[in-house]
Amino acid sequence: MTSEPNDRAVPEEPAATPAAADDLDAAAGGTRDDAEPSVETQRDAYRDLLQRVQADFENYKKRMDKLEQERAARAAESLVVKLLPVLDTIELALAHDANDALQQVKSALVDVLEKEGLERVPAVEQAFDPNEHEAVAHEEGEGEHRVSEEFRAGYRWKGRVIRPAMVKVTGG
Repeated sequence: MTSEPNDRAVPEEPAATPAAADDLDAAAGGTRDDAEPSVETQRDAYRDLLQRVQADFENYKKRMDKLEQERAARAAESLVVKLLPVLDTIELALAHDANDALQQVKSALVDVLEKEGLERVPAVEQAFDPNEHEAVAHEEGEGEHRVSEEFRAGYRWKGRVIRPAMVKVTGG
């Protein structure tokens, strides 16, 4: 296979000379210096850039503050979840032996946790809600499903269920 040279010749463009460029500027009604931005234009561009950077930084700080608050809330929730078995143990001990000292310990613990955002999920005689109750036993009955007995308390932390109540449900 032989290669044939390209018969079409590309015309050469004349090289632009500085004099030709100045002639074009003069014809356009300006000089070469008009193409460069003025000091005021540059200042305004830098000011706009600075304002955007400042706004971006403020948004970044707000995002970081929000993330830090969420991280602290998750850490507090984790601590509360770890303390729930202690509260369960105290409640079981009180159910078997009424001891005033133990009752005071339970009250103090519950008061501190409630002030921080813990609340008990209502259970007995409430309509069964699978989001708040975990049914571990069922009895036949009339009407809607209602909680008839609570085996273990359920809790919400700042409005979100962290442990559903373990209950017995009655109803059809």
